[in-house]
Parts: sequence; C-alpha cells; structure tokens
Amino acid sequence: MLYRENGQFKSSYASDQQMLPILQDRVFVFGLLAFAFGIVPFVASDYLFLSIVIPFLILALAAIGLNLLVGYCGQISLGHAAFMAVGAYAAYNLALRVPQLSFLVVMVLAGLIAAAVGMLFGIPSLRIKGLYLAVATLAAQFFMDWLFARVKWFTNYAHSGSVSTAPVELFGWKIDTPVEKYLFLLGVVVVFTLVAKNLVRSHLGRSWMAMRDMDVAAEVIGIRPVYAKLTAFAISSFYCGVAGALWGFIHLGSWEPLAFNLNMSLNLLFMIIIGGMGSLLGSYFGAAFIVILPILLDQLPLWLDIPISTAMASHLAFMIFGALIVLFLIVEPNGLARLWAIGKEKLRLWPFPH
Repeated sequence: MLYRENGQFKSSYASDQQMLPILQDRVFVFGLLAFAFGIVPFVASDYLFLSIVIPFLILALAAIGLNLLVGYCGQISLGHAAFMAVGAYAAYNLALRVPQLSFLVVMVLAGLIAAAVGMLFGIPSLRIKGLYLAVATLAAQFFMDWLFARVKWFTNYAHSGSVSTAPVELFGWKIDTPVEKYLFLLGVVVVFTLVAKNLVRSHLGRSWMAMRDMDVAAEVIGIRPVYAKLTAFAISSFYCGVAGALWGFIHLGSWEPLAFNLNMSLNLLFMIIIGGMGSLLGSYFGAAFIVILPILLDQLPLWLDIPISTAMASHLAFMIFGALIVLFLIVEPNGLARLWAIGKEKLRLWPFPH
C-alpha cells in the first residue's frame, strides 16, 4: 500500500519530464545516497572497500558505458576493456609528462582519448553489424594488448612492462585511504550516472534506441546512422576510458597490459546481460553480481566447513558461476533490472491479484 502513484499529479512540463516522477522512487534514491555518503564510510571495513565496493563502483561505471553502446544503440562490442586500457595508459602518461594537471583534468582527457580511439574502431559499424561487428571490436582488444606490451613509450620504458602511479591528489586532498577512495569514486560515479540518464532521455538517446530497434526505419525518418553510431561509440568509450583511469590509479596503483585483457571485456558484457541491457540500473546490478558472487563462492566451503583444496574450490567457483549465469539467462533473459521492475509493478497492485 505504500508504493502508489495515486494523487501524484503532473501540473507542468518540468514535473512531467523529471527523472524520477514517482515520489517513493525519489525518497528511495535520496535515502540510498544519504546512506552511501553518510553511513557507509563509518561502518564498512577496509577489506569491504578494497575488495568489493571500490571495484564494484568502477566496474559499474564501465558497464554503464558499454550499456550505452550495446543496450541502447544495439552495437555489440567484445573489446571494451581495450578502451579501459587506453584510458589507464593515457592517464598515466598525462600524469607523468604533464604533472601540473589536476587528476580531474587527467581523467577527462584520458576519457576523450579513449573516445577518439573508440570512434576509430567504431567506423566498421557503419557497414557491418551483429557477429561481424563483434569480431571487429575484438580486433581492438588484441591490437591494444599488443600495443601496450610492445611499444615501451607507453610504459615509460619500464623493463618489467608494468607501471606504477603515485597516490591521487586533488586540490591538496591526498586520496590514499580506502574511505577517501570510496568517497571520491562514489561522487564520480553519481555524476556520470546522472549524465548518462539525461543522455538516454535526450534526442541523442532516442536516436540510439531507434537505431537499435530498426536502423532502416530510423534512417527513413531522418536519423543519421553515421552520427548515431559514432556518438554511441565515442560516449561509450569515454565512460570506459574514465573507468580505466580510475581502475589503474584508484584500485590497482600498478598494473601491466594483462590487467585489461579479453576476460575483462567478457565480464563487462556479462554484467549488462545479467543486469539488463538498456537499463542503467541493470549496470549496477550486473556489476554487483560479477564482483560479489565469486567472493561468496570462494568462501562458501569455509563457511560450510567442507575440507577441499584451494585449486578445487577455485574450479568449483568457476563452474558454479558459469552455471548460475546460464540458469539466470534462461529464467530471466531481460536481466535483474526486469525483476526489479516486476517487483515494483507488483507493489503498485498489491494486495489485488490482477
């Protein structure tokens, strides 16, 4: 009985077009933000921040970027970890060679460089689609892996091939503790989520969805495929470039090219499939699923006091994880976001059965 829209009238265009038109949704989101900013920093442990929350926030940002391309524009990609690598190495070289730049400027510039690279590899989408486009984006993954491993300039001629970064400083604020990293990442992710939400509600987002649903009909009604597809690749790669810079500077601190391999690209794709394609909320659900479930599966034998070897536990975790993904896709192919939407619909009608 608490989740009702009765009596919530729209008396202006602004109220009709607001991002969260239902009062209960606004209260829930503001309460969640207040909890995340005001309570979590005081109650969560360092392990929770470093192992779960910080990776979840960065991967959710990357999943939002991929969802803009795959879920909203319908252009499949299997190489978005390559654009994260571009953002990470671009941020590293910018911070190394132009130390006067603020990290926020470095982060944005790294995203713009990744956007330019994404547009370059998005050019094939103007002629091909489906499985052929997936193979073309897979080429970006292999090319970037080779580039950062072989061209030593990107790693400042390090013999090991790995790079290390100094703690991030922002306007005199040294971000080095887990709580500070969490608060900084949370602010960045909230801002980028708001931008993405407004993008998909704008004329640009509508053109992406028109191209996704039927590209020939979209072109007939005046939508330019070149503009729609390339902007989707650019903005998606920008988000992943920023996520890559945050992954390298905030989460890892030091990394090598294998940190952004094909496995990460596939994990990003699994996130939006499990969470729900064409849903920003689904990007968060998918990232939480991918981050938390393997940790739970690794700890499950210890909780149940089952004496098995570490290698056996690791293999079982992979097997159970894969089986759960397949089972979930059979039961609910539209993702966790659809289950959330069904729950909200049930609350609107409860206690009536229809």
